[in-house]
Amino acid sequence: MMQSTDARSGALLGAAWGESTPEQIDAAVAAAASAADAFAATTNAHRAALLRALAQALADNSAALLPVADRETALGLARLEGELARTAFQLRGFADALEQGAAQAFLDEAAIAGAPPAGRPRLTRIQAPLGPVAVFAASNFPFAFSVLGGDSASALAAGCPVVLKAHPGHAQLSRDVAAIASSVVAQCGLPAGVFQLVEGASVDVGVRLVQAPAIAAVAFTGSFKGGTALARLATERARPIPFYGELGSVNPLVVLPAALGGGAGVADALAQTLADSICLGAGQFCTSPGVIVVFKDGPGEAFVQQLATRLAALAPHAMLNAGIRAAFERGVGQWRAHARLQVLVDGAPREGGPQPFLAQVDGAEFIADHALHEEVFGSAALVVRVDHMQQAVAVLDAIGGTLTTTLWGVPAGGELPDAALLALVRKAVQVSGRVLFSGVPTGVAVTAAQHHGGPFPASTAPFTTSVGYAAIERFLRPLALQDAPQWLLAKEGAFF
Repeated sequence: MMQSTDARSGALLGAAWGESTPEQIDAAVAAAASAADAFAATTNAHRAALLRALAQALADNSAALLPVADRETALGLARLEGELARTAFQLRGFADALEQGAAQAFLDEAAIAGAPPAGRPRLTRIQAPLGPVAVFAASNFPFAFSVLGGDSASALAAGCPVVLKAHPGHAQLSRDVAAIASSVVAQCGLPAGVFQLVEGASVDVGVRLVQAPAIAAVAFTGSFKGGTALARLATERARPIPFYGELGSVNPLVVLPAALGGGAGVADALAQTLADSICLGAGQFCTSPGVIVVFKDGPGEAFVQQLATRLAALAPHAMLNAGIRAAFERGVGQWRAHARLQVLVDGAPREGGPQPFLAQVDGAEFIADHALHEEVFGSAALVVRVDHMQQAVAVLDAIGGTLTTTLWGVPAGGELPDAALLALVRKAVQVSGRVLFSGVPTGVAVTAAQHHGGPFPASTAPFTTSVGYAAIERFLRPLALQDAPQWLLAKEGAFF
């Protein structure tokens, strides 16, 4: 059964309802499949109008949606107002990208007379929508990575119907937003199959959706365990399909000695910035910094103590739900009991929200212990103390794929750094989807240059992004037309 739950108290709200039955899931997929050809043939202008109408409907209904979101997630109205605005912004951004030709790459090469290889027929490369996309909503962003989040927006922009698997952590909000989406689809003169909702907390709902023959691709944001299980199902189908999974990461942040050379005031400001980032949203960001690499020297020792002081003073709000809170406490408990970790910040669990947790470990011990490389989702982090630059490189190598790596203290000038620092930057590039040279990784700008992904295990498709306007490329299939008729070429890829 499904039911809205108060994230702060655990109280059940309103009446319960049943999760989607196998027959209902099949019907939703069938509706999406029946709408696929018509939706693929819509113009960029028509789909842009749909996306802008969805953005406006979110804004128009914010007064009703925000209190529901706050009750079900405990994220606070200020954070949720910003997230709703971001969601509307990215819907409008995809509309702009459509009008600029993002979905209709069109490369036309004239025929060349003569024998091959110099001679060739006329070839025209376009992109065709894949078909119905199954989108799995995330728990930690009830608007921006949920019903009308980036995955839905990019699939709709590509001309692909969406079958949205709602997250049970914000069940009522998902229903409310889905109702708004369905109404907008109808107002835009599109078939209802363009947007469909399925619900359920059981594994069976997601499994049936991924295995539905008409589903052409899957977009997922969530846990490593759940994502990899669904990815296997997607590849084991009779007709395997792409699975775009964003699975989270530990997001290492390296504090180079040069970053602390500006004196105690600079170091203290950096410590506050980092502590705030670790606790932002109770640490429930996929880009939350979970591993802090600090060198074994005097300034490094002082920085770690400043970070501990700043972190201990923070009191994160309630977590998204009891399950996520329990997983956080288990993870912290395992770190607390680890013989090689020195606990720096800890506290007894409190009723309102989690206590921040910080521990430190020697670099060699961290590198050798794979269990320390795993994410603890929440306001917790490990400080890894390294002896030299080569060991910092080895720490990043041990972590492997990550959404982000942050490097504080890399010179900003035009001169090439020395070999040791260059090796660190190179390793960060190899293991990350985004490398930061200032700031903190929490907060992912929605823009054409963004990449939100990374080598496995951060994501299952590191060459794609789930944030930014390049996300549309996941749902478009390249297609070459040879000696195509003029009526087809005149459409410049908009035929499908």
